[in-house]
Amino acid sequence: MLIDIERLRALSPEDFQKTKPYPWINIHGALTEEGFRSLYDSLPDVSLFSKFFGKKRQYGQNAHDRYVLEYDRDLPLSSSWRQFIRELEEGPYREWLSRMIGTRHFLLRYHWHYTPNGCSVSPHCDSKLKLGSHIFYFNTLDDWRPEWGGQTLILDDHGKFDPKSCPDFDDFPEIKSAHSIGNYSLLFRRQGNSWHGVRPIQCPPDRLRKIFIVVICDNHPITRFKRWIKGKPVSGY
Repeated sequence: MLIDIERLRALSPEDFQKTKPYPWINIHGALTEEGFRSLYDSLPDVSLFSKFFGKKRQYGQNAHDRYVLEYDRDLPLSSSWRQFIRELEEGPYREWLSRMIGTRHFLLRYHWHYTPNGCSVSPHCDSKLKLGSHIFYFNTLDDWRPEWGGQTLILDDHGKFDPKSCPDFDDFPEIKSAHSIGNYSLLFRRQGNSWHGVRPIQCPPDRLRKIFIVVICDNHPITRFKRWIKGKPVSGY
């Protein structure tokens, strides 16, 4: 097993749901040490990624510039990454995730983001079609330094901002930073105030901030029906 399921099962769903400003937890050791190392050593090459730069966002927010790779079964992935995807798709992880987020009605999508120097993730709240995300970080002290940035920031607006707005990082009265170097991950549950982002990265030009994201998509029958009525795909986002 690459996922340390016993480590995850030891986490309290009740404590997670009560966390402010919205449910989030920065987990150390969601992967076994061997699992983390095997995935780290066989990360997909950036040549497989699409460039995602300068794309306009709604509500005037700054572009989230990065290289993006969407998971597909036909990707030339290592055996470790194929095993990891299987473990995410199978029972123990999904059962744990359903307890944490409070529903079994979800689909999982996966993608990798590699972010170069100078790029950022401006403060935003995710789409209502996302129930949340589980972000796995894949930098170590062998290739990254904390002062270069890359930490996901949990932003507490104290109820000040409409999700359909574009505040700056310095506009938030309270900011918490997630550990993002080594075997860490971040799980959060989307709510109306689930602001988060990443300040501009300051790293050498040959380095990349590397993450893998499990996107938890709403798949409740009511949501599917509403999307069908509107002529939109009933799964995914």
